[in-house]
Amino acid sequence: MKPTCDKKRYWLDDPGNVTKLFRSLWVGCGLLIGLDLFLHRHEDFEFATLFGFHGFYGFFACVALVLAAKQLRRVLMRPEDYYDERGRP
Repeated sequence: MKPTCDKKRYWLDDPGNVTKLFRSLWVGCGLLIGLDLFLHRHEDFEFATLFGFHGFYGFFACVALVLAAKQLRRVLMRPEDYYDERGRP
């Protein structure tokens, strides 16, 4: 009889695959940064032609969104039993 506790292993369960994925992301980011040195962009604003502008802009925009969401959570958060209380007479 076969034990029923056989768990399916996914490709990210192997630490070696996680390391390969992490390193390939770093290489991809490095190639994109290197490509930024050689590409000529036709931008409407002068500051958008600065080296790495779009990467920094995206990073800081994500940080701003996370910080805004944390503040918005304070305003919108309700107690755990909020809907249970409203249903009672």
